Amino acid sequence: MKFVDEAFIDIAAGDGGNGCVSFRHEKYKEFGGPNGGDGGRGGHVFAVADPNLNTLVDFRYSRRHEAKRGEHGMGSDMFGAAGADITLKMPVGTIITDAETGEVLYELLNPGEVITIAKGGDGGFGNLRFKSAINRAPRQKTPGWPGEKKNLKLELKVLADVGLLGMPNAGKSTFITAVSNARPKIADYPFTTLHPNLGVVRVGPEQSFVVADIPGLIEGASEGAGLGHQFLRHLQRTRLLLHIVDLAPFDDAVDPVAQAKAIVNELKKYDQQLYNKPRWLVLNKLDMVPDDEREARVKDFVKRFKWKGPVFEISALTREGCESLIHAIFRHVQSEQRTENEPVEVDPRFAGDAPT
Repeated sequence: MKFVDEAFIDIAAGDGGNGCVSFRHEKYKEFGGPNGGDGGRGGHVFAVADPNLNTLVDFRYSRRHEAKRGEHGMGSDMFGAAGADITLKMPVGTIITDAETGEVLYELLNPGEVITIAKGGDGGFGNLRFKSAINRAPRQKTPGWPGEKKNLKLELKVLADVGLLGMPNAGKSTFITAVSNARPKIADYPFTTLHPNLGVVRVGPEQSFVVADIPGLIEGASEGAGLGHQFLRHLQRTRLLLHIVDLAPFDDAVDPVAQAKAIVNELKKYDQQLYNKPRWLVLNKLDMVPDDEREARVKDFVKRFKWKGPVFEISALTREGCESLIHAIFRHVQSEQRTENEPVEVDPRFAGDAPT
């Protein structure tokens, strides 16, 4: 299935039905009075977060979505039926934005979450509504109110705890294959990964986290080189970034330090908040480095890269060092979750005004 993380749609809620002007006509009822009913409301447009979906491809080929209008009111005190609602299923992590103003309207972050993205118009009033002691035969009615119409942009940002960052062929897909059940395409040429892949890493019973693998970045991505920045949005909701570096490139003329610095620069150009996220350095493909050269090569890289954060040495192909890395990641993710769920301390003087 094609991975699509952006789509534009037009939605229209149903218009309300018109009210009715009618009078009661029965034998021996000379002045039966008004009995025109109200029109029914138009159908609403709902959006639901479906955990079984992971792409917006359905909306790429089906852009117009309209709910049914309400039925008109009728005589004999009959009100019109409400128009049928429609529900649009979207992946968890979808951001719904007004395509004209750019304003973010909704975010679907919880599985099963349902929101109303367009409200149907109310039905019009029939002449039964206008009956009074001084107006016993009203001939007024009102038309139904129009339903909301919107042009929307849908943008998918996958929900993952950890994001993988690095040059093409750094070993990101091999790493996610080694630690999870994800099976992305792996080959010996750049840009094998063309769309994000998600993998669930199980550390122990009821202990797991989600890893997102995105296509590799190259220098000049901000100017459109390679696949550009189009997939970096999927790292914005992560709690931790793993900067995976190929420590044994095929070409001896390639400098891993220069490549790593280029990735960091592109990250900074794209989003300062993403650049400020916790980031760990993961030196990969150590199985291709002779044992007596590993320590010296790692020290040389860290020194020239001027890196002060955590450093992990792994081989995704042989799984060397992967076990200790995923346990460290789980501890970090768990601590971040605890921090997010801690109750906010409230000054006792204002405790009565604090929300419950």
